[in-house]
Amino acid sequence: MELKNAVAVVTGANRGLGGQLAAQLVERGAKVYAAARRPETVDVPGAVPLRLDVTDAESIRAAARIASDATLLINNAGISTGAPLIAGSPDAVRREMEVNFFGPLAVTRAFAPVIESNGGGAVLNVLSVLSWLHPAGLGSYAASKAAAWALTGAAREELAPRGITVTALHVGYMDTDMASGVPADQKADPAEVAAQALSGIETGLSEILADETTRYVKRSLAAPPNAA
Repeated sequence: MELKNAVAVVTGANRGLGGQLAAQLVERGAKVYAAARRPETVDVPGAVPLRLDVTDAESIRAAARIASDATLLINNAGISTGAPLIAGSPDAVRREMEVNFFGPLAVTRAFAPVIESNGGGAVLNVLSVLSWLHPAGLGSYAASKAAAWALTGAAREELAPRGITVTALHVGYMDTDMASGVPADQKADPAEVAAQALSGIETGLSEILADETTRYVKRSLAAPPNAA
């Protein structure tokens, strides 16, 4: 997909990876709707702030009406509560699933007809190495990203006849607020991850593995669970 003159909607575009994706899309010549629950927090020169709460159906419908020229959707918004699945708060588990799985699903359902009516385009889902690696201490987040990986594969097949490609971005820790407690040498640069993601969209990749940890885990999927 050619990003110059594309029209992109980026969720969670007020900081971190989302801010980098929005800024780099502007640099590549795209029109960008930088979406966030609080659009006044968006600070991306050249982008159009857009109110969008991925857990609010009316907010999603309103955003799709405003961004009616969209040809690219980037489902980036997400949360991590640090909740384990068994001992963690059920409310935290539900919240992560609402934001990280049901959110991208709802936004994709709203924007798929928009993108199709504009001649087709692409969807990028920001996933995680924890789509495949499921540590107990991050069980809730891992479960939500595993579900989002399944969503990505199924949506890819369902939307292909409508002229919409669907790409998965998998990455480990990034230098963002979500991973503020992780040592710096274990975190990827979100600017570099964003560049890889956008290049992958342009070349039509179905899956982007943005760091060596993610590539190692992907290669290890066939190993027995206790060997991971």
